[in-house]
Amino acid sequence: MSFRVLNPYSEMQASPCVRSLLSVDGTVTKMCTVSKGARLTFELRVRRALGALNVYLFFAADGEAESYTEGVWTDLEDGYDVYSFDVSYTPDRGLYFYGYQLHTPSGIWYVTEDGWKCRDKVFADRVLVYDEEYEAPRWLSGGIIYHIFVDRFYKGCKEVPLREDAVLYTDWENGVPEFPEYPGAFLRNNTFFGGTLWGVAEKLEYLKELGVSCIYLSPVFKAYSNHKYDTGDYMQVDEMFGGDEALKYLIDRAAEQGIGVILDGVFNHVGDDSLYFDHFGKYGGKGAFYGKKSPYYDWFSFIDYPDKYEAWWGIGNLPKVNRTKSFRKLIYGKGGVVDKYMGMGASGFRLDVVDELEGDFTEGLSAAVKKRKSDAYMVGEVWEDASDKVAYGERKRYFQGAQLDAVMNYPLRNGLIEYALYRNAEALGHTVWALYRHYPPHKMAYMMNIIGTHDTERILTVLGGDRAEDCSNAVKATKRMTASQRRLAKKRLKMASMLQMTLPGIPCVYYGDEVGMEGYKDPFNRRPFPWHNVDTELCDWYKKLGTLRAKEPLLAAEGFRILKAKGGVFAFERYSGADKLAVLANVGDADETVRLDGVWVSLLSGKRYKNTYKLKSFKGDILKLSK
Repeated sequence: MSFRVLNPYSEMQASPCVRSLLSVDGTVTKMCTVSKGARLTFELRVRRALGALNVYLFFAADGEAESYTEGVWTDLEDGYDVYSFDVSYTPDRGLYFYGYQLHTPSGIWYVTEDGWKCRDKVFADRVLVYDEEYEAPRWLSGGIIYHIFVDRFYKGCKEVPLREDAVLYTDWENGVPEFPEYPGAFLRNNTFFGGTLWGVAEKLEYLKELGVSCIYLSPVFKAYSNHKYDTGDYMQVDEMFGGDEALKYLIDRAAEQGIGVILDGVFNHVGDDSLYFDHFGKYGGKGAFYGKKSPYYDWFSFIDYPDKYEAWWGIGNLPKVNRTKSFRKLIYGKGGVVDKYMGMGASGFRLDVVDELEGDFTEGLSAAVKKRKSDAYMVGEVWEDASDKVAYGERKRYFQGAQLDAVMNYPLRNGLIEYALYRNAEALGHTVWALYRHYPPHKMAYMMNIIGTHDTERILTVLGGDRAEDCSNAVKATKRMTASQRRLAKKRLKMASMLQMTLPGIPCVYYGDEVGMEGYKDPFNRRPFPWHNVDTELCDWYKKLGTLRAKEPLLAAEGFRILKAKGGVFAFERYSGADKLAVLANVGDADETVRLDGVWVSLLSGKRYKNTYKLKSFKGDILKLSK
């Protein structure tokens, strides 16, 4: 079994009945994104065997009625009737949909996205038109993002005060985070292990060795819980993390190492134990809970004042915020959150549950951040394809040019797990190709490519294959993989992480994944970093990948194509002009023979290959074409 490197992956574009060609300014493209002002034209090729009598193109702006244009027959080519349309669109910023209607002797047909015919009216594809207003965060190119859950990363030498109502767990190496009786049960999360921002600063040398160019911190705003997603006061860094002084120190020391720091912006809800709600009167009774005359009263939607109110996913200690004029002023008005933390040197924000934020709020926030730092990184938490997402009755406009630089790439995570765990290269291929088509190139380049986060099981645990879905939390708290499960999981993780580090986008490593941390979902994925029990094999692997990313410019190149995605083999190419890089992965049981065009050098081993390359089972490599 063999395949040839640099054979374009065309089978995904195969159309058994109909082939649609979109041209941008006269150039045929397979992409679904164009810059504002581009001229769009269409061509349709229909199999002669369908006996089409007439064909029509219908085109529509999102949410509007479509217009129809009849196709004109121009040629017969390779068994396809070729039709052109006397129409040219130069659409404004927005999302557009188009499709085809075929009139045949057997009735009216419509064309699906993959080129089949169907009876139901559907759009065959869409076009996202962007008009970019902001500078891309080029300082991230070739780098790595490292996601730190502050309380669990490193204590550091500098003492911080312990809050009176907090509980400190002293067993850093073996301690189990407090957990509810069952998933979803109420938990205050006031237990801490003592990690601080001072501690993060002490580990900058380690992060630099991993190739990290950006630290993404879990929330640091003052809050009751250990996770800080229940903001107590936006204008203070939590004293148990070291306060404002520690954050400023970390940002400054990180900058000296060429590392940016982005903050987790939680602007959809706050804590009930907060300055703004103040359920327990800890903030002087000025919050909305203590009177309708509170300056924060209209920030919340009360159903039965004061005890019943709208809360995030119904969780009572996380009351949802109405983004009123006064709220917006606090967040991105003069002297507010953006001014304070960007003024301290932050490099941007990760926006928590961004799909629950109104588009105009996200735009206002991004404008304020970019004004302070033109190449700041604005990335949102989105779990689906972000190019056409609808949430809370609103079509999201993340990538149309005035909001985000990127989103967290959960679809890619799902595809990588499907591939590494189930040898489903086809699913990964379709996922990657869809994202590459749907996202503008300057957005695709900065996707936050994740395989583990604070909201998911540890990637090593996932790849071990035992999801423990029927186990109680008490069992999950101490459950670990067997030695054989762990060996297999590590082999899978090496393949998944190699792809994560080389596919278009910026890889994001969740703290501890690189040293083999295990754990099921929250809170078991948030254990303290095992500084005295590091899996050096995995850590060395991540360091090698980080070094490679920093040195190899082709890993930031726009050119990309999939070479093969079948069974256990996934291979793709990054290129710029004649410079080419091939990434090969094999999670199957059988070796794969790769036929080479030219001489290639392995960037992992330094070995040179000509004519053939044997891709062994559960191995991967990164080959560069030698000049």
